[in-house]
Amino acid sequence: MMFEFDQYLGFLAFLTILTIGFWLMIFLITFVIPYWIGGALIERLQEIREEKKAKRQNS
Repeated sequence: MMFEFDQYLGFLAFLTILTIGFWLMIFLITFVIPYWIGGALIERLQEIREEKKAKRQNS
């Protein structure tokens, strides 16, 4: 038995949402999260360098 038209539209909507979610997760895992972690690390290293420089100047 074939799908009813409503079932077909529901199935297409499900596949669309599933596909969008899949590619969003791939994008987040490969680009956004490493960019966020890398930026946080660089910022923290700069803060540590500035703290050391301030200690050297105060001594």
